Amino acid sequence: MPRILLLILLLVSSVTHANTVLILGDSLSAGYRMSAEQAWPRLLAAQWRAEGRKVEVVNASVSGDTTQGGLQRLPPLLERHQPCLVVLELGGNDGLRGLPPPLIERNLKALIQLADKAGARVVLTDIRLPPNYGRRYLQQFEPIFGKLAEAHRLPLLPFFVSPLIGENGMMMDDGIHPTASAQPLIARQVHEFLTPYLEH
Repeated sequence: MPRILLLILLLVSSVTHANTVLILGDSLSAGYRMSAEQAWPRLLAAQWRAEGRKVEVVNASVSGDTTQGGLQRLPPLLERHQPCLVVLELGGNDGLRGLPPPLIERNLKALIQLADKAGARVVLTDIRLPPNYGRRYLQQFEPIFGKLAEAHRLPLLPFFVSPLIGENGMMMDDGIHPTASAQPLIARQVHEFLTPYLEH
């Protein structure tokens, strides 16, 4: 009997020490117009597996999602998955809709606080909008992410779409969404940035 109990304890310990990375994003992370297997979060998980890392990647990204939608969805996700790391990739749709930057900042701050309260480390993704959204709006929108990262001492993942713009076959016709061909490149960018923040 003691041997059986010891085995159970070892199994439980191995599960609770596995890294769970929760990605809360929009279409840039959900795999817009492609299968989930092609999207960068699935490729990121495969890369960590190939390295022998025990990492579960939960991609909770939804196309069209906003920071307000993220606020509604995050609490049950935190409770269910108990992630050690939360990647926040939201705000782009808020900006595309022209929502007030102070509101976007307030929602992102609330998301950060929810994840922090749940004991997860937060990585904030920088977001950029197309230049045709107007200089005045962009001057209010774009500093939000760096300001929050500095205030909360968070790692700021560079906007992973930026290196793809202008590259042949990397962007869809809308000029906003990366193609399936671009997903491995995004996965590599994110892998390089996130790996040091995994628990060992």
